[in-house]
Amino acid sequence: MNCPEWVINHSKAVSLKAISLSKNLSDKSDIDMDLVEKGALVHDIGRCMTNGIYHAVVGAKILKSEEYPLEIIKIVERHIGAGIPKEEAIEMGLPAKDFIPQTLEEKIVAHADNLLHGDQEVDINFVIEKWSSRMGKDHPSIERLIKLHQEIVISSK
Repeated sequence: MNCPEWVINHSKAVSLKAISLSKNLSDKSDIDMDLVEKGALVHDIGRCMTNGIYHAVVGAKILKSEEYPLEIIKIVERHIGAGIPKEEAIEMGLPAKDFIPQTLEEKIVAHADNLLHGDQEVDINFVIEKWSSRMGKDHPSIERLIKLHQEIVISSK
């Protein structure tokens, strides 16, 4: 499968950021660093076929067909933003299921992805502004983003 160069560069950057976030949390939690690294490297594999929000579903299907471990498939499927609850997923044309990251590894990869614009790191204010301009400043995804940031970044300080 051929992925665009920008997807590969972005995925490498997300992996490095996810590892960095994990190291900051490692004294507080039992994090599977190998799972974080591998999940981050393939989190956007669905972008090889589509660039829409559906890329997470496509990526999960690709990994299932290649018999990847369920833990990695879940990272790919649940990495969209700070997660999408079932009701919002339906409204967005996604399958009728919950796309909220559950495990610490899923949360780390999702947030590492949030904190990168292409392969460049950005701060939380950049992300909030980007999401607010796309979805509206009162969209529930903004609150989920801030909560995830507090859990993954602020709690590690």
